[in-house]
Amino acid sequence: MGKEHTDLKLLVQGLKRLALAIPLLVLTTYIFNFAFLNKDTIPLYIFMILGIVAMAATIYLMFNGIKKILNSIF
Repeated sequence: MGKEHTDLKLLVQGLKRLALAIPLLVLTTYIFNFAFLNKDTIPLYIFMILGIVAMAATIYLMFNGIKKILNSIF
């Protein structure tokens, strides 16, 4: 037989990761927009690299959060 109830500890961890990923998603879109507005200056490359790293972290947090939520339920 499988689990009968939802693992609340794992559910809370997943929700925390999603709660961290949502503001990071908004921030990364702002960083990309800011980088492309300043095409003729050096900070373009700094903000572009920062935006790519932050977007990768956002994608990781979102998938990991959803995975933890699904593991807690099923």
